[in-house]
Amino acid sequence: MNHPNFKTMNEPELRAYVLAHRDDTDAFYALADRLKSKPGRKLSEGDFEKLPEILAEIKQQKQ
Repeated sequence: MNHPNFKTMNEPELRAYVLAHRDDTDAFYALADRLKSKPGRKLSEGDFEKLPEILAEIKQQKQ
């Protein structure tokens, strides 16, 4: 299976891809790496299991 180039996706596109392809671990790790590299909130090991809830929380904070 050919994966899209996650590096060329912006964050909302990558997030949407991860939510649409929940079994794609490469996409998940690409998104997790991107979120982890952003200033501000830092993710712990346990946060990776709660990534959809964390993304919803971050989206709500931006509104």
